[in-house]
Amino acid sequence: MKDSAPKALRLYLLRHARSGWALPGQRDFDRSLDEVGYIDAERLAQTAADRGVRPDRILCSTAVRCRETAEPFFRTVSEELDIRYIDALYSGPTSVYFDLIDAHRHLNTLMLVGHNPMIEQLLCRLVGDEVAREALPDGYPPAGLVTLDLPAAGDAAPARLVSLLLPTS
Repeated sequence: MKDSAPKALRLYLLRHARSGWALPGQRDFDRSLDEVGYIDAERLAQTAADRGVRPDRILCSTAVRCRETAEPFFRTVSEELDIRYIDALYSGPTSVYFDLIDAHRHLNTLMLVGHNPMIEQLLCRLVGDEVAREALPDGYPPAGLVTLDLPAAGDAAPARLVSLLLPTS
């Protein structure tokens, strides 16, 4: 008999690594990582892999800087990662992030690769402003990876902050 009780979800929130400024005539969407951003993305993926981070699925903004941040996870975690690129993670409000989490509650682990201010707003709403400010007093940095345990759907308890990985360069 299959257990149909709601289950908790391990959620990884990853803000894209540091990007360069838009070149003349370049759209914001097309901005790529700068040199520091590439290094941070590689180091973060390696550290995450070393700590056993292996999401069942990655939902990634289609913006270039987010795709470039997620790509090192293929080399360091697994080339079999299920990654899906979602336009709404670039252009949508924080509610889109919540909708995507709700739609993936059947998974054990999920990673979102997105942008500020949405990632920071999402963290604040999941764990509470005080916990978020204590963990990230200067705001959500580029290439910051937060691990959360979300309670089962329908449970009003806040998410639990499990770990925080920050760029080291």
